[in-house]
Amino acid sequence: MSGTDANTRVVLITGAGSGIGAALARRLAAPGVALMLHARGADEAARARLAAVAAACEAQGAACATACADLAVAGAAARLVETTLVRFSALDQLVANAGHAQRQALTDLEPDTLAATFASMPAAFAALVREARPALLRSAHARVVAVSSFVAHRYRADAPFAATAAAKAALESLAKSAAAELAPHGVTVNCVAPGYTRKDAGPTPENAPAWARAAEATPLGRVAEPADIAELIAFLLSDAARHITGQTIHVDGGLTLG
Repeated sequence: MSGTDANTRVVLITGAGSGIGAALARRLAAPGVALMLHARGADEAARARLAAVAAACEAQGAACATACADLAVAGAAARLVETTLVRFSALDQLVANAGHAQRQALTDLEPDTLAATFASMPAAFAALVREARPALLRSAHARVVAVSSFVAHRYRADAPFAATAAAKAALESLAKSAAAELAPHGVTVNCVAPGYTRKDAGPTPENAPAWARAAEATPLGRVAEPADIAELIAFLLSDAARHITGQTIHVDGGLTLG
C-alpha cells in the first residue's frame, strides 16, 4: 500500500535496527506517524532486528516500512529516498543516524579505511539531503537531524578515533552548510553529538571494564541510554524546535566539558 494521509508525518531514520536509531523509532511511533526504517542489513540477524523494531512501532500505531542498503555505495541514498517517496508519497523529516565508531590511530590509518568512513557518513549524509531536498521543501514540518559523536570534539592519544573523528567533524560541517542553504525555506538542520552510549546488548563480562571506564570518564558518572539521545532528536523534530538550526548539541553527561 502506497501513500499516506496528508496529515501524516513521514520520517526516514537511517541506522534504525539498533541503538539510537531503534530507540528513536520507538519514541516517535504513534498514530499519524509513518516511519521508513533503514539498516545496512549485513546479515539475517541484522534484518531480523530491523523487522522487530518495525513491528514494535506498528504496535504503537505507526505506519512502517523497512529498507536495507549500504549507504556507502554510490546511488544507495538516492534509492532510499525514492523508496520512501514511493511508499509514503512524502518525506517530512530525515534523521541521518547510520554510522560506526572505529578506534584507530592516525599513524595506522589506511587510505581505503578513511575513504570508506567518509563514504558511509558525511558523503552519505550529503547525498541523502540532496535527494530529500525537493520533498522537504514541500513539507510544513521539514527537519533534518544528523547524529555526530563526541569523538569529533574530544581527542586523546589513549583513545584514538582518527577516521571516525574526521568523518563526524565533516558531517557537522556539512550540516551547517545545509542549515544555511535550507533556512530560507523553513527547513531546520541540526546535529546531536552523543557521548558514551550503551549498546543494545549492554556490558558483557568481556567488555564490562571498558564500560566502567567510560562511566568514570563521564562527569555525570554514567553512560547514556539510547533513549537519552532519542529524546533530544525527537525534540529537534518537533514544532517546539522550529527556531533551532545549525547547531551541534551534546548529550554526553559532560564528557566534552574539558
